[in-house]
Amino acid sequence: MTGIKGNGLLAYERIRQQIIEGNYLPGSRLVEQRLGVELGLSRTPVREALRRLEAEGLVRSEPNRGAVVRSVTYGEVRDIYGLRAQLESYGAGLAAENATREDLERIDGGIELFGSLIHQLSGESLDSVRAVHDANEEIHAAIVASAHHQRLGYLLARTVDVPLVFQSFRHFDLARSRRSHLFHQMIRDAIAAGDPIRAANLMTEHIMQGRDVLLAQLQKNEGAAPKFFDTGN
Repeated sequence: MTGIKGNGLLAYERIRQQIIEGNYLPGSRLVEQRLGVELGLSRTPVREALRRLEAEGLVRSEPNRGAVVRSVTYGEVRDIYGLRAQLESYGAGLAAENATREDLERIDGGIELFGSLIHQLSGESLDSVRAVHDANEEIHAAIVASAHHQRLGYLLARTVDVPLVFQSFRHFDLARSRRSHLFHQMIRDAIAAGDPIRAANLMTEHIMQGRDVLLAQLQKNEGAAPKFFDTGN
């Protein structure tokens, strides 16, 4: 039983990474047997991984097709980011009221790492996108943790669409990256100053910046969705 759980976790991490990085395209089938061959695992841990990914919202089950990578429509991008902005701005406001010195040190560590990486960011380099994406995740996770609101962290884990966030960094140029870095710093300073309104407002603007990058990319393609979108038509 322990071995199955271990292999299930391995399958989950590998499949999830492929979805996030856009290697398994939205709408594509995730066939247990084929995935098992790719991963060198039996179908049981693959099935276990697909169930977990479905619970996270990255995979859905369709009649006569089985598990498929979930597509996201233009309207859903707006909805997802609107909800995320509400939740994370609330978290930033709570962080301004509740953050400890240790919380601020963790936020600072993420910001420092992010700032050191943005000059290397290139949409053509998967490694650079991964590194910046991971640093960004650390900053946002640290801010949410600083709110000291357990339910909020759970809700955000169910709301943030990680593939969308990852893909947005593929379209970040240096100017956008610097602007994102500046927002991180300003949000941190508002939290440290104990100013919940400013922290919340800055977080909302920051989240919407990421949303606008994705929507602009969709519009740039004149309605032909990039690989992480579904036009919904």
